[in-house]
Amino acid sequence: MELTEEQKRIIASTGNIKINAVAGSGKTTTVIEYAHSRPNTSRILYLAFNRSVRLEASRKFAERRMTNVQVETAHSLAHRHVVRKSSYTVKKSEYKPYEVARLLGLQGNGEKHAEYVLAKHILKFISFFCNSDKERVQELNYLDTVHDSKARTFVNTFYKYIEKQSRVLLNKMDKGEIDITHDFYLKKFQLSKPKLQYDYILFDEGQDASPAMLDVFLKQKAVKVIVGDTHQQIYGWRHAVNSLEKADFKDYYLSTSFRFNQDIANLAREALKLKELTGIPLSFSIKGKGIPGKIKSKAVLARTNLGLLIKAIEYVTEKKKVSSIYFEGNINSYTYADDGASLYDVLNLYNNKHWLIKDKLIMEMKNIEELEDYIKKTDDVQLGMMVEILKEYGNEIPKIIKEIKEKHIKDNNKENADMIFSTVHRSKGMEYDAIQLVRDFITEEEIKKQMETTRKENLNLSQLNEEINLLYVAITRTRCSIHIPETIVPGKFPKSQQIHVMRVKTEEKPETVKAYYLKENDINKYVLDETKLYSKETSQRWTTELDDELTVMYCEGVHVKDMAKHFGRSKGAILRRIKKLELEELYG
Repeated sequence: MELTEEQKRIIASTGNIKINAVAGSGKTTTVIEYAHSRPNTSRILYLAFNRSVRLEASRKFAERRMTNVQVETAHSLAHRHVVRKSSYTVKKSEYKPYEVARLLGLQGNGEKHAEYVLAKHILKFISFFCNSDKERVQELNYLDTVHDSKARTFVNTFYKYIEKQSRVLLNKMDKGEIDITHDFYLKKFQLSKPKLQYDYILFDEGQDASPAMLDVFLKQKAVKVIVGDTHQQIYGWRHAVNSLEKADFKDYYLSTSFRFNQDIANLAREALKLKELTGIPLSFSIKGKGIPGKIKSKAVLARTNLGLLIKAIEYVTEKKKVSSIYFEGNINSYTYADDGASLYDVLNLYNNKHWLIKDKLIMEMKNIEELEDYIKKTDDVQLGMMVEILKEYGNEIPKIIKEIKEKHIKDNNKENADMIFSTVHRSKGMEYDAIQLVRDFITEEEIKKQMETTRKENLNLSQLNEEINLLYVAITRTRCSIHIPETIVPGKFPKSQQIHVMRVKTEEKPETVKAYYLKENDINKYVLDETKLYSKETSQRWTTELDDELTVMYCEGVHVKDMAKHFGRSKGAILRRIKKLELEELYG
């Protein structure tokens, strides 16, 4: 493989360095070459972002016969140093609010389910502390992480009690009275001030490191290399920080992407230029040297589980001939919240079938209104999404989910799926030949509205910029082409054969059929917005160019409804043209 000049400079560097690498720039290859160029007697630690990246990196180092490199994740390293040397037992799943309420004997103030709301905030406070670099809970202000006004009011009222009970629960873990969490032993590892015996430490995906792990990394005597992409930071909600900005090391760059061509690179840069609306100047360049090839893998990417599930439902109901689909990650996770409540529990609550509810928190709710009140006070986005799906599909949910699961194929057969579905977070590190974005990403219009209408003290700029990063990460998952809704295309964008903008015509006569779009209600919460479609046939005749465009969209699995919006025609007209061109027979 021919290395670029940027890669050669990194490999030849000395001392502590940080590498800002654009999407698809071969950063893993660069880091491996960097390690390979060091003496084979060097002790090298490679810190991967997650288990799947760890396994892939281990395989690549093994192929190069580099036995002097140890590959770990932050948690696997902490587990080896803390858990294996103690009598601690790690909890298999995260603590749930009802468990915490019972363990601490929490008492409310007469408000409905106040003990569960308190427990939820205690769990969030503990997560905030365990991922921080602070030594004491009291050094943090948990209110800094709470942005919903109703949730802030609740936390303000009970702040001292929440803080005290957070320390009590941590103390119970520390003494071994209860099972510890993964966050806890990572924090224990950081507080032990470990001295790692390595000559080099290579820290991948540094833009999403927790302050706790960054603290461990920076305090080591080894030569340190941290690599990532400033604009791919999308885990701020897990208290991640952009370590590339915090590490005072010499700067190096990987600015050439071998994944996609310059047209996609230009679109990605235009998306990032939205940050200028928030007052952040953009000093960023990206060169696209990828060569578009044959479309094999196709994916639908969404900002939220809700947006993705709705798109998957449309896909399996509209495309009856589809035999296989694949969801990145565990398919069941799309119908479960982190706390364990399932979409079926919420449905049973809605139907007043309490005897069928399995989750103990949901079981305590008398009706859906009480659950919505809990959601507002805890700012629980995932449960909120479940309620929105319920309002959209009601009792059709079990039948629809059953159909989706029947068409879902196993991990080892993923490449044979007619369509892959994923949220941006789950697609991190992945790439596909063609992608279609769901209309639930932040838009230029929404950013401007936030900047104009939100009071300065309530404006969360870091969260706003992370939403822009999500759009950038989504765009850069493609190798060949992208279908992107017109509403989320930046104001100025380069038109090309690789970028297909899906437009919605609004000047025609409204149809009786209604479509449901995701409309932003809060920067991290999306609600369903009922909007009428427009179907009067356009007078434009089908041309060879339009037929070619329709064929490309059909082959890439774009929904008939989205094609109708794009061409400004009815679904019936699109289906008739598909039949006329015999696309089902040729590509079905």
